Amino acid sequence: MLLIERFNQYTFEVARNATKPEIKNAVREMFNVEVEGVKMLKRKGKRKSLRYWQRGKTEDKKFAIVTLKSGQKIDIFG
Repeated sequence: MLLIERFNQYTFEVARNATKPEIKNAVREMFNVEVEGVKMLKRKGKRKSLRYWQRGKTEDKKFAIVTLKSGQKIDIFG
């Protein structure tokens, strides 16, 4: 909520092969807003122990932090 209130930025979990232009166009079309910029964040999955003899790993994730132009807003809770 701090990013939304102070910086007009929204965070989305996106597909791992998504690019910045694809995300920018998707947000613009879905929410009908003007996008100023997109930043990407990758998070590697954590290693987990399934049983004492088995190891596993959680899924890698990719996030996009989308900055909207001033005066634009996405109504998430409305």
